[in-house]
Amino acid sequence: EHLRWSLTPGVGPILFRRLVEHFGSAQAALGASANALKNVEGIGDTLAPQIARGRETAPVAAEVELAARHNVRILCQEDEDYPAPLRHIPDPPICLYVRGRLEPADTVAVAIVGSRRCTTYGREQAYRFGYQLAAQGMTVISGLARGVDSESHKGAIAAGGRTIAVLGNGLADIYPPEHRELADRICECGAVVSELPMATSPNKANFLPRNRIIAGLSLGVMVVEAARRSGSLTTARLATEYNREVFALPGRVDSEFSSGTNALIRDGHARLVTCAQDVLDELGDVGEALGKVKAESDAPLSEAAAPARVLTLTNDERRVWQVLEPAEQSIEAIAEKSGLPAAQVAARLITLQLKGLARQLPGNRFVKVRS
Repeated sequence: EHLRWSLTPGVGPILFRRLVEHFGSAQAALGASANALKNVEGIGDTLAPQIARGRETAPVAAEVELAARHNVRILCQEDEDYPAPLRHIPDPPICLYVRGRLEPADTVAVAIVGSRRCTTYGREQAYRFGYQLAAQGMTVISGLARGVDSESHKGAIAAGGRTIAVLGNGLADIYPPEHRELADRICECGAVVSELPMATSPNKANFLPRNRIIAGLSLGVMVVEAARRSGSLTTARLATEYNREVFALPGRVDSEFSSGTNALIRDGHARLVTCAQDVLDELGDVGEALGKVKAESDAPLSEAAAPARVLTLTNDERRVWQVLEPAEQSIEAIAEKSGLPAAQVAARLITLQLKGLARQLPGNRFVKVRS
């Protein structure tokens, strides 16, 4: 019943909740006539027949088949595996599409969000916090977007922790397309999720609603870098509405990329954090239960673990890793030094980033993570 309502045009999470409250259950609402539907708040005479028709023609069987083809589970709010924190926001997804695996421990989660167009500082800090929080048993939630999001996922993976990506499109495809391999890795140690029907294309209108799921899944939301009009600030505002903690990483006062985060701190809307311990301390009892983080150095924790991960490299990954330098290089330069085709080098650089052995800089240039 939930899936049919989810596929009915004009019915979103809030209207679905009103239907259930009015008729007693999703199933009872399916049996309601157009005349009965119009009495539900927000429907009325015009929308009622449209909803009745859409309800009957919703492509439920085709949707189930498409989901199965992509190894996607469809959870409704009554399913045991439906994330408990989401049930308690004002507009929980009618259905949640899941590729990968959700676990009960994922309720202990922190979201890391920020600009797609971010600085090197933003990338490094997103990776650092993703690594440190995942290493302490927190699930890292983000949106798989370019920039801050993808770096936080990579940090969590490198730490051997759990991470969940919330998409603003259907799970029949991955957006942005260059993150398909990253999405596959996330599914091995977490999940990629969406509330949108499988074939829904990326659309700007879907990204703000997606942010409420990121906030809803988390105990707190950390903003790494955000300009004043960044969508990440919407996620922070939603977190406040949902009684979640909001954290912000301070940035340069003359950088537009940090103007939003610095304003959050200045106006008292977010707690200033500089390391994972700050986040755990603010989370109180949860932080105590997870234990204190290990002593930190100025270098990212991922670097200390680099030698062990080098042993797991394939021959081609090792060839690429050996010619990487602390100084940034283009893919073409790395290809020339390694003797491998540029396309193969690009693919190996992705896996090296996921293993915490390489880092991508703006302009599609790469550096070696110190070992």
